[in-house]
Amino acid sequence: MAARFIASEVGQGLRRNLSMTLAMIITTAVALAMLGGGLLVVMTASASQDKYDYLNEFRVYVDRSISREDPDCAAACGEIRAQLEATDGVASLEYKNPQETYEEFTELFASTDPVLVESTSPDALGSRFTLTLDDPTRAEAVAEDLATVEGIEIVQGQGELVERVFSVLHGIRNAAFAVAVVQLVATVLLIANMTQIAAFTRRTAVGIMRLVGASRWYTELPFVLEAVIAAVAGALLAVGGLFAAKSVFLDRVLAEAYRANLVERITAQDILLIAPVLVVAGAVVSAITAWVTLRLTVRH
Repeated sequence: MAARFIASEVGQGLRRNLSMTLAMIITTAVALAMLGGGLLVVMTASASQDKYDYLNEFRVYVDRSISREDPDCAAACGEIRAQLEATDGVASLEYKNPQETYEEFTELFASTDPVLVESTSPDALGSRFTLTLDDPTRAEAVAEDLATVEGIEIVQGQGELVERVFSVLHGIRNAAFAVAVVQLVATVLLIANMTQIAAFTRRTAVGIMRLVGASRWYTELPFVLEAVIAAVAGALLAVGGLFAAKSVFLDRVLAEAYRANLVERITAQDILLIAPVLVVAGAVVSAITAWVTLRLTVRH
């Protein structure tokens, strides 16, 4: 009987304040979607970080004039090779002549940027050494030593590319969390306002219940449940929004990083993994907000 009464009160309360309920659902959905987006980026960055424990390489591009004159790396290029091999911290190196460098370039960009491939002539790229370090923590010192070697045009550390990718991820994460905080404040204020209006609307009925012996918790429970139900609906909407954002936005923004295997792919399973967190977070915050609002503003 009590459960049926509470369910009836909750249903009536949600219908009576329909516009407020819808506003709360939407606001909660946005806040939790931003929170979920930030969590997804954190998960992706954390999983991707493990990839780079072994990325201790430098790509050293030889001056193009030397590359054209000595493609077999026997004369001037050979001297550069000897200096690179003697550099402290270099464990091994691999050499690619201009033709091999160009073939690698065309293979890498043929599907993603065919216009770039067509506009790049075979003699536009020089020879390249790929250096592997014996200690990744000495990358900065090795880079300083490489800068003194004559005949080198570009020194590119893998860490530079990785740092750029992660700076984008961290930017997305920070923006998502910032919006989530703002929306969370708006959600809390909206829940408090909704609870006050609902309690004021039903003040006569609640007063009669208290006079006939109903406990304070019994009279407050319907208001708390209304807030929780609206928040859970918003959380489910947020989860749906994350699935949509993954397909429409994240997969496109991170497409190049996925193809280059720079970051772990965000999957549907990742979203399903954080979905319970969003639902529980929405329910707990709404329940606490509604309960505190009733205790502070409603007299029984």
